[in-house]
Amino acid sequence: MTQTLPLLVTFEEFIEWYPNHGVRYELHNGVIIEMAPPTGDHEKVVGFLARKLTVEFDRLNLPYTIPKTAFVKTPSAKSTYSPDVLLLNLDNLDNEPLFQKQSTVTQAASVPLVVEVVSTNWRDDYHLQFADYEEMGIPEFWIADYAALGGKRFIGDPKQPTLSVCQLVGDEYQVTKFTGNNLIVSPTFSQLNLTAQQVFDAALS
Repeated sequence: MTQTLPLLVTFEEFIEWYPNHGVRYELHNGVIIEMAPPTGDHEKVVGFLARKLTVEFDRLNLPYTIPKTAFVKTPSAKSTYSPDVLLLNLDNLDNEPLFQKQSTVTQAASVPLVVEVVSTNWRDDYHLQFADYEEMGIPEFWIADYAALGGKRFIGDPKQPTLSVCQLVGDEYQVTKFTGNNLIVSPTFSQLNLTAQQVFDAALS
């Protein structure tokens, strides 16, 4: 569950207000959203994916990093997200006017790949973030639904754990779904050797 403070604010007001007491917040269409504390299983999946992707870009000697905390601001500036896993292109950060002081990126060139691990507010991942990351032009977006929480139209009927890879083709995402022992096909990491089940099993480790 998420709680909202019913006050429309700008990105600048959100950043200036943002407290430093360990609670995560995002800005959704001008409304400050308090993010529910993540479960242990959720964090194990986040950590597993961050580790696997780090190994991959290190192996390829790519100028990428995964920050502990950073924001993605949408073109309209009405929404600002703190993704579960945010892959940043270090080579473009000098072009980001907000990064140095506010740890915020606004350009698709700074984000080769972003991952959201689904929790109880699954509509945010499948609707809000999907639309906003697509509008930004982020080339690759993963939705890791390890607990099969999403709607049936997204993960099938009966519902099953699903990892959706959204690849930007033109100005729209094309979605490929991976389940079980399917190898995940990533446009960013063409040699990635990782199955959907390995991601889901991280929650059980």
